[in-house]
Formats: sequence, structure tokens, C-alpha cells
Amino acid sequence: MAGPNNQGEVMWPRLVASKVLRKRLGSNNFVADFPSNTEASLLEIPSNLGQPSLIADTIFNHHKHTHDYNLFVSTWNVGGIAPNEDLDLTDWLDTPNICDIYVLGFQEIVPLRASNVLGSENSKISMKWNSLVRKALNKKIECCRRDERTVASSSIPQDFRCIISKQMVGILISVWVRSSLRPYIRHPSVSCVGCGIMGCLGNKGSVSVRFQVHETSFCFVCSHLASGGREGDEKYRNSDVAEILSRTSFPKGPSLDLPRKILDHDHVILFGDLNYRISLPEETTRLLVDKKEWDPLLENDQLKMELMNGQAFEGWHEGIIKFPPTYKYYPNSNVYFGCIQGKKGEKWRAPACRSM
Repeated sequence: MAGPNNQGEVMWPRLVASKVLRKRLGSNNFVADFPSNTEASLLEIPSNLGQPSLIADTIFNHHKHTHDYNLFVSTWNVGGIAPNEDLDLTDWLDTPNICDIYVLGFQEIVPLRASNVLGSENSKISMKWNSLVRKALNKKIECCRRDERTVASSSIPQDFRCIISKQMVGILISVWVRSSLRPYIRHPSVSCVGCGIMGCLGNKGSVSVRFQVHETSFCFVCSHLASGGREGDEKYRNSDVAEILSRTSFPKGPSLDLPRKILDHDHVILFGDLNYRISLPEETTRLLVDKKEWDPLLENDQLKMELMNGQAFEGWHEGIIKFPPTYKYYPNSNVYFGCIQGKKGEKWRAPACRSM
């Protein structure tokens, strides 16, 4: 008799949490610029509409042609701090040239306390971030126009439109494309997976987006995986990845032949605060960082070790890491936590490349 009762006590909170999460996520609607509105605003759009922008034959009759586009993907854990209105994101979006598509992921845009995890979604913060992104992209365009006065006006990049913006608690993904490319974007959709409290709340997990550019399908997975610096905590991150890959699902679309699962798409990029740490003593890690000896750090990087052992991301490929560890700074500084003497009550956290 004790077994069933105990099982019921364990399962009940998870069942309640699952219902709360489903209610919070609703029908997986997302926010986007209204296509015909020159005073760019953000409106909520059901993800199952498919949004055909032009006649299909007009868009997809390119079987003998190749389209080359530049793509920018980046991620930032902002630590639960709301942005100031004068925050300039142009340095973050800095590339040699203006790209055609920008995919930006944020984590902890709100503090991950119970009121935010269980309460109503705070869309004001995501709107602030989107406003700053729009401002930064337009600033890049204006700079380009000034620097390319000899270039024909028809070749100067146009303004950018937000085609998808979706928030789940602290995770936000925002996708922007050149307005001239917007007609060739089809079937935008979103899918949210909560892996946090009780295995299903949205303080950890992923927000994924998919869309087609011409005939090619893309899927971008913005993730915030399980935290924890103790030995063996990387297994929880592996588990989150498995949950995200298995539970993420998109609508089939009007023709019922669109990819539904993450790995069914032509191109997939997963990014975010993955929380994999460096498996070295904290003092050793900090010493190697001070000496800028990156190779020993990467040799002990949890994600690289899990990849080599086949425990996570089997078949995935990661780009070369060309930056120092990013975890965890004091706000508005490049100083790691624990490097300032005399601060009481703060957690000493060793720097790492996958935690931000």
C-alpha cells in the first residue's frame, strides 16, 4: 500500500506543473512584425498558420539556383537584469558585413524566481530587448549607407523585420531578416520545452524556432540547460538535451510534409547557456585563465568530453572556440565572480566556456 501512495505523492506535483506549463505556453503563438506595417510593431501570430508570403510557385521555382545568405547566431545570458533604454547592442552584432539573417538567443531576461516561473509571462522585458535589437540593426544599416556612397542605392541593405520572437520565462529567441528576404520566409513556427523544476517548468529548457528559406528548412534551438558545478552534474545537462530533442515538435503545416522534429530539418543550430563546466579544480582553472592557456581548459571541458564519449550530441559538430571562458562576470565588467576580495556571501564560480 505504501508504494502506490508514495508514487502518487511524487507524480502529483509534476502533473500539476505540467498543466501549468502547458497553460503558460498556450498554443505556441509568437510575436512578429506585421508585414505591411511601415511603423514596425510587434503582433502576436498563431504558429500554425504557415504564413505563405507569396504564391508557392513564385517562391519555390528555384531548383536550378543556389541562394547564398549570411547568417549571424549569438547568445547572451543577461543575468536577470532589465536593459537600460540607452544600451547599445551594435558591438554585440558587430560583423564585417551586414548579415541577411540574425538569430539572437537570451537567457535569464527575468530573474528565475518562483513568481516568474509560475506567474504570468512578463512580455515587457522581451519587448525592450527587441526594441534595442531593432535600433542596433538599423544603426548598422545607416553606417553601411554612409560608408558605401558609391554603391547603387538598390544594392544597399534594407531595414530588418522580426519574423519570430518567442519567450518562455527567462529564455527569449528573436529572429530578424532583411525586409527584401521576408517574402521568401515560409512556415515560421515555435516549440517550447520546459526541463526545469519538476522536470517540466520553464526556468530551464529550450525555445526552438523553425522556418523555410526558399526550399531549405532551418531549426534554431535556444537552450538553457541544468546548472550545477558538482561532479556528475553534466549528466543532468545531457538529460536536458535528450528531453529537448525528443519533446520538441512543430506543426506539419498545410501540406502535412514539413519537418516536425529538430533533427528532421536541413540545418539545425543549437545554442544558449549550456552550462557545461571545466572539470578542473577552481584554483587550477583560474590560474590557466590568467595565463591564457586555453588548450588545457578545452581538454577538460565537459561538453567536449561528453561528445568524445558519445554521451550527448552524437553526430553534432561544434565550431572552434576562439574566445576565453565567459562564466561568470560581475555586472558591467570583465571581472570573474570571486576575484574581488572582501565580498561576502557570493558564490565562487570557476570560469567556463559553455556557461554565460
